[in-house]
Amino acid sequence: MRIPAVLAACMMTVCAGASAATSVPAAPATPLAAHHALYELKLDNSKGGDVIAANGTMGYEVIDACDGWAVRQRLQMTITNADGQDVQMMSDYATWESKDGLRFRFHMKQTTDTAVTSQTDGVATLDSIGGAGEAHYTSPSDSVKKLPSGTLFPMAHTAAIIAAAREGKKFLALPLFDGTDEGGVEDSSIVILDWKPPFATKWPELNALPSTRVHLAFFDHQAGAQTPNYEVTMRYWENGVGDDMKMDFGDFVAQATMTEFALQPHKC
Repeated sequence: MRIPAVLAACMMTVCAGASAATSVPAAPATPLAAHHALYELKLDNSKGGDVIAANGTMGYEVIDACDGWAVRQRLQMTITNADGQDVQMMSDYATWESKDGLRFRFHMKQTTDTAVTSQTDGVATLDSIGGAGEAHYTSPSDSVKKLPSGTLFPMAHTAAIIAAAREGKKFLALPLFDGTDEGGVEDSSIVILDWKPPFATKWPELNALPSTRVHLAFFDHQAGAQTPNYEVTMRYWENGVGDDMKMDFGDFVAQATMTEFALQPHKC
């Protein structure tokens, strides 16, 4: 799961300790699951900034569309500043990603108080697993961005993180293209914090699965980029379901807690 940086000013390199190796992403032992989830968003930490309150919801749906994954993510948040003014932020993000990890379609629209602040649309392809590719944007303008070797699309990115956690890896550096802005590929840095055996939750479908807690940071793909555009800490179950997120938007941190969850049937 990749949360678009809606409020941010607002093949893979696998590292273990000081060593690194390049390999093709492995599939997790448990297949990624088609599912629907709803998250409640609340302010966790304002970092001493202008934001004094934040609340909202985020809906996330993954549909197994036979040869690909169709994903829809909708975020709504109300932010209150120190002057007591409420700002309505919305993000609507829809993608389709082929299961071979080589083709990707994307649509992203962000609004602030009904005014559209950002929109991206387009398609992206990779030459091969672990190979280079390109993204063709149709909005905000007709343009092409080159994708470096090792680039992953979002579902493949999730699968690579879970597989690495299961194998006992601690650090990953993965180029990610998700189409959430017009800048092209991002660099993602992932710290794997644990690999936990199954434990009891309020969701019976997850109780038999191991899970991993991870910290992800997303950077501009350029030499010397040291400040992340967006960070999130979360727990992934082995089937790709995520919960207990802390989303760091720079000026403040929001807590996202799953309040609804259901597995989805195959749509073939």
